[in-house]
Amino acid sequence: MGRPLWQIASDVRKDWSKPYFGAVPYIQAMATMDSMDDSFGLDLGREIVLYFLANAGTWRGDVARRVKAELKGMLK
Repeated sequence: MGRPLWQIASDVRKDWSKPYFGAVPYIQAMATMDSMDDSFGLDLGREIVLYFLANAGTWRGDVARRVKAELKGMLK
């Protein structure tokens, strides 16, 4: 199952000091969620993660690679 999304969002916030503006709402949404089965408004957790990944292209480094791989693994 993996870690809770709120914990992953916390890691993102700690590492990505100036996130791309398009990723910010999805980081905030993940911060309120436990799993991909949760929802935020009308969006499912799975969609939130997909939208985050689509907007996280400028986030780079070891933590970014690890977290993105973890999220992609959770989508399978």
